Amino acid sequence: MNRLSKAVGDYLTMRRGLGFKLVRHEAGPREFVSFLARKRSARITVNLALEWATQEAHHTPYEWAARLSIVRGFARHWSATDPSTEVPPLGLLPYRPQRAQPYFYSDHEIRTLLKAAKTRPSIDPLRPWTYHCLFGLLAVTGLRLGEALSLRAGDMDWSEGILTIRGAKFGKSRLVPLHASTCKVLADYAKRRDERFGVRAEGHFLVKLNGNRLDKGEVHRAFYILSRQIGLRAVDASRGPRLHDFRHRFAVETLLRWYRNGEDPKRRLPILSTYLGHAHVTDTYWYLTGTPELLGAAAKRLEKRWEALHAGSR
Repeated sequence: MNRLSKAVGDYLTMRRGLGFKLVRHEAGPREFVSFLARKRSARITVNLALEWATQEAHHTPYEWAARLSIVRGFARHWSATDPSTEVPPLGLLPYRPQRAQPYFYSDHEIRTLLKAAKTRPSIDPLRPWTYHCLFGLLAVTGLRLGEALSLRAGDMDWSEGILTIRGAKFGKSRLVPLHASTCKVLADYAKRRDERFGVRAEGHFLVKLNGNRLDKGEVHRAFYILSRQIGLRAVDASRGPRLHDFRHRFAVETLLRWYRNGEDPKRRLPILSTYLGHAHVTDTYWYLTGTPELLGAAAKRLEKRWEALHAGSR
């Protein structure tokens, strides 16, 4: 069993080296190996993997499938050392989570949210400007929330108007060019922040009351309060527009603009994919499927091509 315990450590180290952050899957392999020890088994079998994955009756089918996926990954790794290892086949616990329906913010809703953020009373005079800046940055750049919260003061190149996003998904970094109007808002915030906490190149760009990094949970709570205040969510609603929907809107708006300008979205899609920090272009498709505005724009483009072909055949 000590061999399996050591193998788990090596497996997790390898995964981190490949760029996986393992935020949710860090404990899973260790828990499974402990489960094998209680079962007095030194071998991974499909039956034991299924028993461990489904042992919590209150978990959802999605959670069961996710737990089995954790075992599958580790079993594949261990099978190179122990050929008797049974790797749980795909589809053994078939379940696909329902995709969250993205919300497409209007320009008016974004302006209203930003105004509400800037005017909300607070004991911290910098807080309204912080949230005004954060929500605006998410809306105009399509950054992931974690990327925005991790920004350091030195990540902004003021002369070039470029943000450096460091250590995003899979450990990749990228450059994000900004519009001059966005740079102006960021510069105004940076001035207010530095007047209060002093110039700190390694300090976080967006800060809370004590000058440290904003807490993700606190940001979500602030967004929920503001979205209820302006009517984006009902007062007692547990679901509604999300911060991540800013990213979806940015991707869709970019593609719509290309359609309207007569550009070829298919050829330019790798640009959008790179800007969003996706490892593969196919990852970007997730944001672009099932959007009525895009389907309409694509249909019009197809009609024009059909008309041109029809005219050329006369």
